[in-house]
Amino acid sequence: MHKKEIVAMLLAGGRGSRLGILTDKTAKPAVSFGGKYRIIDFTLSNCINSGIDTVGVLTQYQPLQLNRHIGIGIPWDLDKSIGGVTVLSPFLSRENEAWYSGTANAIFQNIPFIDYYNPEYVLILSGDHIYKMDYEMMLNSHKMNGADISIAVLPVPYEEAHRFGIMNTDDSYRIKEFEEKPENPKNNLASMGIYIFNWKVLRNALRLAEKNHNNSDFGKHIIPFCLNQGYNVFAYEFEGFWRDVGTLESYWQTNMELISLVPEFNLYEAYWKIYTNNEIQPPQYIADSANVDRCILGEGTEIYGSVCNSVIGSNVTIEKGCIIKDSIIMSNAVIMENTKIERGVISEDAIIGKNVSIGEGENIKNTLDPNIYDSGITVIGEDALVPDGVWIGKNCAITGVTTSKHYKNNRLESGESIILEEVEE
Repeated sequence: MHKKEIVAMLLAGGRGSRLGILTDKTAKPAVSFGGKYRIIDFTLSNCINSGIDTVGVLTQYQPLQLNRHIGIGIPWDLDKSIGGVTVLSPFLSRENEAWYSGTANAIFQNIPFIDYYNPEYVLILSGDHIYKMDYEMMLNSHKMNGADISIAVLPVPYEEAHRFGIMNTDDSYRIKEFEEKPENPKNNLASMGIYIFNWKVLRNALRLAEKNHNNSDFGKHIIPFCLNQGYNVFAYEFEGFWRDVGTLESYWQTNMELISLVPEFNLYEAYWKIYTNNEIQPPQYIADSANVDRCILGEGTEIYGSVCNSVIGSNVTIEKGCIIKDSIIMSNAVIMENTKIERGVISEDAIIGKNVSIGEGENIKNTLDPNIYDSGITVIGEDALVPDGVWIGKNCAITGVTTSKHYKNNRLESGESIILEEVEE
């Protein structure tokens, strides 16, 4: 046993189904963001910037990319002999089954990991939000209040409060009531899913919840139980940039916000750096034929065409005659000559052929997933191939190695999809 004051547990096992084909091959926290980062980098960087050096990362869905990215935690200075970062996958034991079946159940299954460090406090985090937060300030507030539990909250517009878990507090920010998506909210303090627990309180609550629920969840079970038991539960109000990039539209929009002349979320602040596991690449190359206007460009990228208001990852090639607007091109993608892309998301290692047009036509909802592809964004999946000379509309989704036979008259109309499970012979 090695005593630590606080241990962070980072929930990173979700698929993120609202991101559509972006999470077909990788968990949401491992999805690329901002040209060189992955979504989980922001929470991990918050930990080390806040002085927290012991982090358990709970993975489940498609963990390979995430595991490779985290490694032994070197980029975040989390390669410690005692503490550091530990990837915690589901496992079989005498007491439980293999899979994590709820947010609290995932922590319950890893009680021995936390017990090893015998902490005073446990910080519960999600790996799929974009924000900068000093958890040490939240911990100081927790101690000052004599709290058993502190819940980070964010003021939201009253007209949107019905979409969130709302914390009703007294004047001292002591939480009196928790309402999950109330029709008529009493206030606008929305839970961010960030909790600090006294470990003894959480340990007891987890064990009692597990007796009654095999899919125990913090919002549904743990927090209501602790309030009913009369524990001291306080809200910690966060004021700053915070985005849930759980939908395709919010993911695209948050990337686009980074390009603003004075971005609200600044990646360049020296005092709060965002760290990532990024292989050293050669510098960018912008040819004489290129035209680049207000973009983020990753290392090793070669630009020969025109790129405007876009986020371009590392080692991307955009050939001569291309016109890229309002788009996200992830690492190692190749866009061949004379191709036009507008409001597109091109995933890692995808290849887009010559004379292709993506993102034109009417804004018609996708017939396969109308609740995901409904904002005019067309997505090309990881490792996908789009052949030369095809026309692709808005709200389309394409996965796999496609050929001209997959496109009727070399067209994929707005709202249509080509989803190939494997390479066709």
